[in-house]
Amino acid sequence: MFPTLAGFRQQLITANGIKINAVTGGEGPPILLLHGWPETWWEWHHVMPLLAEHMSVVAIDLRGAGFSDCPLDGYDKATMARDAHEVMSALGHERYAVCGHDIGGMVALPQAALFRDAVSHLAVLDVPLPGWTGWEETIAKLWHFSFHMNRDLPERMIHGREYDYVAAFMAERFYDHSSFDPADIDIFAKAMALPGRTRGGMEWYRTLVGDHMAALEYKKQPLDVPVLALGGDRRFGPRMVSMLREFANNVSGGSIERCGHYVADERPNEVAAALIEFLGAKSSEAVGPHAFEPDAARVTTPYFNV
Repeated sequence: MFPTLAGFRQQLITANGIKINAVTGGEGPPILLLHGWPETWWEWHHVMPLLAEHMSVVAIDLRGAGFSDCPLDGYDKATMARDAHEVMSALGHERYAVCGHDIGGMVALPQAALFRDAVSHLAVLDVPLPGWTGWEETIAKLWHFSFHMNRDLPERMIHGREYDYVAAFMAERFYDHSSFDPADIDIFAKAMALPGRTRGGMEWYRTLVGDHMAALEYKKQPLDVPVLALGGDRRFGPRMVSMLREFANNVSGGSIERCGHYVADERPNEVAAALIEFLGAKSSEAVGPHAFEPDAARVTTPYFNV
């Protein structure tokens, strides 16, 4: 029912008072991967083996998802960042890179801001960030934010229809549907159907008002670590570099061509190559001369489902 990945092992790690499911493999400088909604650590399963040739890879199920605990509270992104940081500490990684996509990006940013002595590099993939000047205008156009923020209603409506909801939601946000794998959708839907996990995912959205206020405070002390800002050219890619420059001084990145929101699913080779280059490890199997288009190279109107 739930997959494993060759060369990686899963374990439950006590962190911040709860148990977090962590999947680890590879050797070298450590990197932590944080998934988005409605996925689990499996979001990264195409990327992880490529990274593991160069570094120690840790992918977790966020609080409320997959096999991690689903407590009643603690879904503000600062608390979730502490979950993730304590996992890395428990694994013996005192200094590490962190990469987050979607909700995982909303966790990775406060993780870098709150644990500055630990986070060496930050990568944020295709997500509007709380605290960004375009935050309120952007999320007003994204119907699922307000739907997921409703108390109890989404859980009632999604129950028993997890596959239908996840499939429809993700399909709308893919650009290249040749990479859309129904088997992966089944994995994410079955994980959501575990007790409490639909609610856990909704709680990520219900804390966003407070997350926005907290992120405004992070901006008062910009990050100095290297930051990689990437997204699909059909989604948030054209906005990612300028967005992250509101929070950090050393930002690079751009748009992955012919790609929607789920960049690790659609373009895993490009994502892995960009991360390997960003972290200073040269890939032995180059994806091509450009893994992505730099921010200044193109202007593309993002595709929003409103």
